[in-house]
Amino acid sequence: MSVARLPTEINDWESKKAKRMASPMLGFSDEDKVGTLQPHDDALVITLRIGGYDVKRVLVDQDSAVEVMFPDLYKGLNLKPEDLTTYDFPLVSFEGKTVTPRGQIRLPIQTGSDIVEVDFIVVDAYSPYTDIVARPWLHALGVVSSTLHQKLKYPLEGRVKEVIGDQAMARQCMVSAISRRPSAEPSTSTKNGL
Repeated sequence: MSVARLPTEINDWESKKAKRMASPMLGFSDEDKVGTLQPHDDALVITLRIGGYDVKRVLVDQDSAVEVMFPDLYKGLNLKPEDLTTYDFPLVSFEGKTVTPRGQIRLPIQTGSDIVEVDFIVVDAYSPYTDIVARPWLHALGVVSSTLHQKLKYPLEGRVKEVIGDQAMARQCMVSAISRRPSAEPSTSTKNGL
């Protein structure tokens, strides 16, 4: 006994199969390391088009749940307090200090022909970065990132697009962050010459 499928079931199945086949595989190989300084432990720092402007020193942070905007970008975009909406949840800075946000603002991030609206939490805290893009943006665009390969990849119209990190800028940001740290008390082992 054979089972006949209805034409709509066949079309749905074929449509789903075509979509699965059309989605490119996102991954990294040793070829993706070409042009990077290896070995390294650099953060992934990129340039993105945010709010209609090319913004440098953007940190890609897969561990963060919110996009954060720092004073340099806030001022550079000529934003004013009245442009912000309320955001009442404190954040923890890189130094472990609690930071009260000034507010939040929704801005577009353009990557290629894709535009994703993102809620940035605006903070008054020092950072060598202009902003941090996090899981909400990464997931909305379907991004897979690799600090090792210094790039991120995302699917667009059946193809794999790439954004390449700026290792030199990542290293400059790290030096800036380290030079701003307050000098710590010498440890006991240092005092004793150990």
